[in-house]
Amino acid sequence: MPHHAKQPDSVETARPQWFAAFLADRGTRKPSAHTLKAYRQDFDAIAALIAGGDDLSGMALDAITIDTLRTAFARYAQSHEAASIQRCWSTWNVLCTFLFTAELMASNPMPMVGRPKLAKTLPKALAADAVAALLTALSADPSPQRRTDWMQRDRALILTALLAGLRADELVRANVGDFRRSDDGAVIHVRGKGGKDRRIPIEPALVDILERYLDTRAARFPAAANRRSSPGAGLAAWPAAAPLFVGADGQRITRGTLQYRVLRAFRRAGIDADRARGALVHGLRHTFATELANADVSVYALMKLLGHESMVTSQRYVSAAGTETRTAAARNTLYGLLEQHR
Repeated sequence: MPHHAKQPDSVETARPQWFAAFLADRGTRKPSAHTLKAYRQDFDAIAALIAGGDDLSGMALDAITIDTLRTAFARYAQSHEAASIQRCWSTWNVLCTFLFTAELMASNPMPMVGRPKLAKTLPKALAADAVAALLTALSADPSPQRRTDWMQRDRALILTALLAGLRADELVRANVGDFRRSDDGAVIHVRGKGGKDRRIPIEPALVDILERYLDTRAARFPAAANRRSSPGAGLAAWPAAAPLFVGADGQRITRGTLQYRVLRAFRRAGIDADRARGALVHGLRHTFATELANADVSVYALMKLLGHESMVTSQRYVSAAGTETRTAAARNTLYGLLEQHR
């Protein structure tokens, strides 16, 4: 089966005007750059199969029918996994809903196009020994083996994900000014998914790790730091709008670089096989949430700390936390009655 070449994300002229109108409509909802990229990729994948080529600029709306969509998704499914098919289906469903409500299409054909049913798996957290191995690896000799190695930066971003539960995009978008010191540590202002901000308290130990990283960054990129700051100034050495995490070039870290640095740390610690497939930063977030569930944190508190829209999503972590659920079950007063009748 031939594979079409991917269009560069910046080339909007290769896509029809009505798709640009769709992106403009979604833009009012302030989606992340990652979400917009997914919209474009999912559109290109199916549209190219319908149009029979990579030039989609002249694609007519009447080419989108139940039959053409079914055929395209069937071909797409031959080389993609269920999660990718589900995401692509969701993108096209949102797109066709927009076209219908904008009166550009008579109806939304997507409900008539099949999609896979995903298994409802519980989040997989890293085991305690895996976390210990990761921390050991992050505390090892920081001397770089490659030009892109920067142990202090990697330690800070991984521990921020592990101890504050941030998503990958939230780490990428974080600025130095998002941290506010308090009497007993600091608070992170997280610009979350769907424009839902939240604040997460962090302890002094993580603040120290972040400041040590920022001190090494000031040594690497002295021109970017505040000129009047003194050595070892930590957070104070940087403008509030400066990105918190940067790449080897000193610019805001990319999502790809972020995930790769986590992968390298997992491999260095020998725990890469312990994570769920595809879970890198999100595996650290799962671990953060599961540990809190094990510590008897309420589902409501979990929802607030994780930035979930619904308690149902947060409840999955409680279900995955064997220690927490076992402790809760043991509190059942009926066990006392059972003891009296043994």
